Amino acid sequence: MMEGVSGLSARLNNMSIFAKKAVYSIPEPFAADDIKIETSICTGEKTIGFYDKATRKLVYAELVRSESDIADFYKKYGLKWSGKMK
Repeated sequence: MMEGVSGLSARLNNMSIFAKKAVYSIPEPFAADDIKIETSICTGEKTIGFYDKATRKLVYAELVRSESDIADFYKKYGLKWSGKMK
């Protein structure tokens, strides 16, 4: 059966690219102070994530292409970025 115009319009509204992004809770056992940015000495590529002191590695790491990626990472976990890199 064909879907009416109003039905199609309602489905498209639910698939909006401007939908609000989910805010995640900070993973256990980390805190906001455990967020760290690392830079590769070979390529200069930057990653941000939660620093695990036991393994000395970043977990939940994401690539940083610009300053807005840093702000987005903080926003993703419901935190506000101070604008200063650690």
